Amino acid sequence: MLNRFNLSLCLDCVALIVVCFMSRSASAAELPAALNTLIENHCLDCHNSYSAESGLDLESLTFDLKDRNSRNRWMRIFDRVDAGEMPPEAGTLSVDDRNHLVIILGDAIAEEDRKDVLANGRGPLRRLNRDEYQQNLRDVLQLPNLDIRDMLPEDREEHRFNKSATSLDMSWVQLTAYLDAADAALRQAMISSAEPPPVTKYRAISTQLFSTTSTFGEREAMFFAKDNKAVATNELNDFKDDPALELALFRSASWPYYGYPRSFVARIAGEYRVRFSARAVLQTEGYQLKPAIRSVPMTFRARKPSGADVSGDVRATGGIMDIEPESQVYETTIRLLPTETFEYSLLGLPVPLARNVNGGPPTYRYPPFPEGGQPGVAFQWLEVEGPISPETWPPPSHHVLFDEFGTEVVSQNPIDDARRLLRRFVKIAAREPVSEEAILRYEQLILERLEMGSPFAEAMLTGYKAFLCSSHFLYLPEPSDPATSNSDQYAIASRLSHFLTNTRPDASLMSLAETGKLRNTETLRLETDRLIASSGFERFVQNFTDYWLNLRHIRRDEPDIRLHPEYRFDDYLIESMDRETRTFFTAMIRDNLPATVLIDADFVFVNDRLAQHYGLETISGSNLRKITLPDDSPYGGLLTQAAILKVTANGTSTSPVIRGAWIMERLLGQPPPPPPTSVPAVEPDIRGAKTIRELLELHTKSESCASCHARFDPVGLALENFDILGGWRTQYRGFETGKPVTGIDRAGHDFAYMLTQNVDASGQLLDGRSFENIHDLKKFLIEDPRQLARNLVHQFTVYATGTPVRFADRDEIELILDACEPNNFRVRDLIHALVQSRIFLGKEGCL
Repeated sequence: MLNRFNLSLCLDCVALIVVCFMSRSASAAELPAALNTLIENHCLDCHNSYSAESGLDLESLTFDLKDRNSRNRWMRIFDRVDAGEMPPEAGTLSVDDRNHLVIILGDAIAEEDRKDVLANGRGPLRRLNRDEYQQNLRDVLQLPNLDIRDMLPEDREEHRFNKSATSLDMSWVQLTAYLDAADAALRQAMISSAEPPPVTKYRAISTQLFSTTSTFGEREAMFFAKDNKAVATNELNDFKDDPALELALFRSASWPYYGYPRSFVARIAGEYRVRFSARAVLQTEGYQLKPAIRSVPMTFRARKPSGADVSGDVRATGGIMDIEPESQVYETTIRLLPTETFEYSLLGLPVPLARNVNGGPPTYRYPPFPEGGQPGVAFQWLEVEGPISPETWPPPSHHVLFDEFGTEVVSQNPIDDARRLLRRFVKIAAREPVSEEAILRYEQLILERLEMGSPFAEAMLTGYKAFLCSSHFLYLPEPSDPATSNSDQYAIASRLSHFLTNTRPDASLMSLAETGKLRNTETLRLETDRLIASSGFERFVQNFTDYWLNLRHIRRDEPDIRLHPEYRFDDYLIESMDRETRTFFTAMIRDNLPATVLIDADFVFVNDRLAQHYGLETISGSNLRKITLPDDSPYGGLLTQAAILKVTANGTSTSPVIRGAWIMERLLGQPPPPPPTSVPAVEPDIRGAKTIRELLELHTKSESCASCHARFDPVGLALENFDILGGWRTQYRGFETGKPVTGIDRAGHDFAYMLTQNVDASGQLLDGRSFENIHDLKKFLIEDPRQLARNLVHQFTVYATGTPVRFADRDEIELILDACEPNNFRVRDLIHALVQSRIFLGKEGCL
């Protein structure tokens, strides 16, 4: 009987029991007779106003499908009945009755939802989120490095993304922030000096290459060398101008650390060109150098020239460079703020342990050298030039605002010039034609300022700022009926560009919109492919994976170095993991890979650090490259990538519950109900006293808990061979019982932990299929490629349109899947099909 389930533990499940019920207060005319009969026969005995099992009175529910909230509730009911989850007891509802109920209920919901879409659109008007607003300003003002994002309130998330129309609301606080951000951007775009900023040129050799003559970690970490031998510190004055003296560095730039070129500080914000000569080396016994076997990756980090423990904002800049064993000249561009310098940041190298023994002065333990010597980089010279001036002066950003006016924006005919410049700016900034009536409102603002005596430039900025915070700029309209609206084509252009490049339409898209060609199938296909191939597509990949896969939180939980000392200070690994997943997702689309690569693939994208992490053959260099996996490798596919395995762990331990639920929701599109608030989470026992399986058995003794956990726990159990950062393991680690493991980690710290129980990655899926390991699970999960593809289309839909898949969209989604099935549900094909659908284009679709 139903009362054997503690339905109060899961409100969603309770609500979905309503499928077995129809309110007696609803008239028979409101409910199809056949549906009414099914409900009367199967549900009211338990869920009427008298018995109300689990405290739920189902007789109050009406069948008012015109009401959005009521319709959404019946949609959830439909989904659970259609999935066979409700009624919960087998045999309560026959197959024929279930199918009949689903058809009747589904038709009724779909009909009413379609009426709502036709009358009101798929969703409300969507505001630009702060990432899109910043990029729109960058493009309009031709300021590619404009940084105003953090001046705006953080956008709320809904349906896993920061692009949901219903969550992107607007308040006075937000509007004020947008006004401030627009003002800051406009003032950066306008210049007042007759000449570009003066260019600083700096060159360092010998001891000028480093801020001090030693650093944390002592000579194992850094020394100056000549002829491949260290020069004693007390002799360095004799070599301070010797171009043959090299700076040899063997540690990563992590706290405690300060190491930057001596006496260089940027006076003006901007981009600086850095050139330097360097080679990869090995430090051997006696502080001697020999050529390295492989390259050593490095970048620069911008920071204030403070002490090691007062670093403030430290950020990577200039990209990653692989320093080769032969001396070469390298060049990059870094971005600095006023009073900032930059430090050498070698990647993947040790960080010595700083100690104060018995309260004495600081001493350091450098971790044991690897066999053959400690890798590092030897620098011969370094040059800095900047800030790099624009090719023309005034720069393009100034021309956007003031056209032919020079650095002195003074007008002899201010009213005429204001009217001309405003219309010119609106044409540049707007994503669709703006009526003369609307422009007059901004013109009036400017003229009022001029009448009050404001300088011409200030008056113009007032009008520009108002436009940049208006609905013309802040909001993205839905595509409408092309027969009744001349803005329909521009709405499609904006939707496509904000989908695939996170910004405004470029000149090509605007031209096609102007000529009315964006409902043409072939034109849309060509434009979609063009945007996917563009550099702006990287913004889509960054933002989409930040939210869909939670990659923005990849650094949220630091590895517990007590249990995982090998991961201490290994930011290079974390960064490589992040880049791998984004590169893989890019390939999914650009290379049009099948949707099954979400689960399994015979290749990975790895660099030197990831190859080591995954137990693959050694490779050299930081660049990611596509490597074919050995047949027995557990890796391959998004499911087992290190970044995914990290964001589903907590830094100390792994949880099959969390991982399993996350995978089911994000990759398979089958989210479990939210956990009951009254039931505590399952916390792995890091002492090693109980296995995770024993803890899960205790947790799921309740039948209601067990039925839910059976949907996702098995998937999580199959991933238990992967530790908190996705490294392969066969045993768990703990502190109190097991086989002791001791040593010195990569940062010179002693460590000690226990190897405890063996990992058991076997399990049984809800449908009864059993597996022994991750290989078996992958085979099972890719047997339903349509569901993998369906989930991707759902994710793309909410990201592209700001509205999740509605009930009325479901038939269209299935048509998309039908069209892509013959080619194995390839991911770019799915995007093409979505872009050309009514979901994306509105009710008319392609013409």
